[in-house]
Amino acid sequence: MIRLFSIALALGALAFPARAQTAVDVELVIAVDSSASIDSREFALQMAGIAADFRDREVVAAIVSGPQSRVAVAAIFWAESGYPVDISPWYVLAGADDAERFAGIMERWPRRIEGGTGIGTAVFNGVKALEQNAFEGKRRIIDISGDGRETTMREFYITSPQARAMALSRGITINGLAILNDEPDLDSYYREHVAGGPGSFVMVAREIEDFAEAMRRKLIREFEYLPLIGLL
Repeated sequence: MIRLFSIALALGALAFPARAQTAVDVELVIAVDSSASIDSREFALQMAGIAADFRDREVVAAIVSGPQSRVAVAAIFWAESGYPVDISPWYVLAGADDAERFAGIMERWPRRIEGGTGIGTAVFNGVKALEQNAFEGKRRIIDISGDGRETTMREFYITSPQARAMALSRGITINGLAILNDEPDLDSYYREHVAGGPGSFVMVAREIEDFAEAMRRKLIREFEYLPLIGLL
């Protein structure tokens, strides 16, 4: 009962007054696994992969492909549900120069947290970041990657399905990137318990070394502007 009450309070805290917002095509939260199952080498590979992806010409082309020709991006580094996440500021990317600056920030980002695997709390914090920012995008996405199932079971926590329901109620899409090093069927878990919302999908990196390419394809799919075509 205490845990459910704390969740209700957390959900209620996400009501914010209307304010002027900057139009973008996509608002994207990149939620990076910093749990103990990710060692220092694997964390470095993730960050180097994200940096390389934002330098990729196809990713940059996707960033500027929409009507606004710009997107807003922030990164969250998550682990134990009882610990605070480490979150970057929001950045507006409107071309190769902006993407290069963001890439440089990502490849130098220090690892500040680790612990258990609190996917629900990661999604919850992604929702807060999207609800509190100063942007208005046609699509709002939480891009969560990880190498394991949710493991943290404490008194105050939000499970993946609860956080997903909260995100979906606000029109937010959750996409997954499942790293299969330790759990070969993790992609099925992500599809069942994590991903959801309009156009949601799950990508797979069979090994941590495949992370950069999987993330690159994921970013292109998330940023690329594909206008809806209705029936005549």
